[in-house]
Amino acid sequence: MDRTDPLADYRSKRDPARTPEPVPDPAVRDGAALEGGAAGIFVVQEHHARRLHWDFRLERDGVLVSWALPKGVPDDPAVNHLAVHTEDHPMEYATFHGQIPRGEYGAGAVTIWDHGTYEVVKWEDREVKVNLRGQRLSGGYTLFATGGKNWMIHRERLPLPAGLAPMLAVPGKPALPAPGEWAVEMKWDGVRALAFLETGALRLVSRTGKDITATYPELAGLAHAVGRKQALLDGEIVAFTGGRPDFEALQPRMHVSSPAQAVRLAQTTPVTYLVFDILQLDGRPLTALPYADRREILAPLIPNGGRWLSPPHFPGADLDAVLAASAANGLEGVVAKRLDSRYEPGARSGEWLKIKNHLRQEVVVAGWKPGKGNRTGLIGSLLVGVYGPEGLLYCGHVGTGFTDATLRMLTRRLAPLRRPDSPFDGPVPAEYARPAVWVEPRLVIEVEFDRWTNAGRMRAPAYQGLRDDKDPADVVRET
Repeated sequence: MDRTDPLADYRSKRDPARTPEPVPDPAVRDGAALEGGAAGIFVVQEHHARRLHWDFRLERDGVLVSWALPKGVPDDPAVNHLAVHTEDHPMEYATFHGQIPRGEYGAGAVTIWDHGTYEVVKWEDREVKVNLRGQRLSGGYTLFATGGKNWMIHRERLPLPAGLAPMLAVPGKPALPAPGEWAVEMKWDGVRALAFLETGALRLVSRTGKDITATYPELAGLAHAVGRKQALLDGEIVAFTGGRPDFEALQPRMHVSSPAQAVRLAQTTPVTYLVFDILQLDGRPLTALPYADRREILAPLIPNGGRWLSPPHFPGADLDAVLAASAANGLEGVVAKRLDSRYEPGARSGEWLKIKNHLRQEVVVAGWKPGKGNRTGLIGSLLVGVYGPEGLLYCGHVGTGFTDATLRMLTRRLAPLRRPDSPFDGPVPAEYARPAVWVEPRLVIEVEFDRWTNAGRMRAPAYQGLRDDKDPADVVRET
């Protein structure tokens, strides 16, 4: 490289009076070399020149070291793409987009396809290894010389993450008109779980990050059924009764800690894992892909049989018609997802919208009224709340929907959580507060109810089940 003008080759091919590209004056550019672990910027530009290609550029020594990729950046670790080493570009080129005029070098439209930062893993004359952190690209990439200006670019195989929080939906309906921008899925009344599949082994993780693999032994064969070295799936664990999801039937399965008991229950009340998303496959991260593309990748992977399946989704469907079908089949509701939505781990995004057939709400248990009559010594009703800007607010008392076994289980679970004062950050009606036994707000239950009152209370709530898979801090009023 000519240290007095490292951009001499670039400059010789461009006339600043004829192209909108940045052509800085010759000057010594004293950018420091990026050693291992150091960070720099990268940019990938889509270039509609005589032949469409993508320009891959990495900051180095005050310039952008550049390669032209005729087939773009590879997203499959098993496939390498040609990378033709070109002249270094000025740092100002990292933000360039526009039309290079006809007759000029590289004539055609240039747009920024992705940009971000990167870290150097290795930089030698014939091999460059980097870790990218961009909007579309993330993870390790290697460029290696094969002869002359020809190099190849390879995507490193990404290991499965140690943990990941699933993307969440918010209540609401898609704004109309634009039904063709959405797909509709059925909403399954079960337990959300991520499935980490690695060389024939399965690890199931709940929404709160708890390892629940041993709780559902009948799902162990999923990793072999998928038949890939590695995959990360998102779905719902559901118990069916009479062909319909039954959250009550799932309850005894959710709270099992003994592997031997889990094996016995798997025989009497088996579950099914309903897979509706895929986040990584054979070292290739998929979260940046549109939902529609992820569903296409998922469809052929899950054999519909045994204790797992990939239920259908309905792109462009009439939302009200699918919602009516879900109600007719006794389902909880539907989830509408934008076809172009990325997967945002841990986010509660308006790109996914849940619409329920019945009013259901997760609530935090903050206390109970002692039972009377045949409930003496047990819970009479639960005092529950949801979190808002002012803290934990009372929203009702739940006194129906319990079996005797459920009352005994809840009494046992709440006993060690007793505290001397109310955990609510607002008032509680006197008829419930005076005889109440207060507890730390750590248990989450799900209830079904008629409506919200003007005072922010649930009318006639009925217990549906305990939600060990939900963090109390995430429980807010759904509108």
